[in-house]
Amino acid sequence: QVQLVESGGGLVQAGGSLRLSCAASGSILRINSMGWYRQAPGRQRELVATITRDGTTDYVDSVKGRFTISRDNAENTVYLQMNGLKPEDTAVYYCNTNANIPYGDAGVRRVYWGQGTQVTVSS
Repeated sequence: QVQLVESGGGLVQAGGSLRLSCAASGSILRINSMGWYRQAPGRQRELVATITRDGTTDYVDSVKGRFTISRDNAENTVYLQMNGLKPEDTAVYYCNTNANIPYGDAGVRRVYWGQGTQVTVSS
């Protein structure tokens, strides 16, 4: 089993910054991709940013140039630096990971989610 613990959410004024962190722990053979999703009230969950194990990143167009995703493979941790925050960034942000866990002789790949952290941007 893998647990994802997020931190760093909160209330900030428009134009401000926040840094989200997500640490993975448990029976982990290998963390593959990691990412951040968000869900605003009344809207579907959307992908914000992803990062592969070798550091390749991808972002939704609405956050390009403002958000930066990074990771520490030794600590199984992913970060999301959010600058220039806008009211439309208000949402619950969820950490996501694709990990290899022990199962049989070769292990198995599973997807895990964090519990979510609230980000609120006031105008």
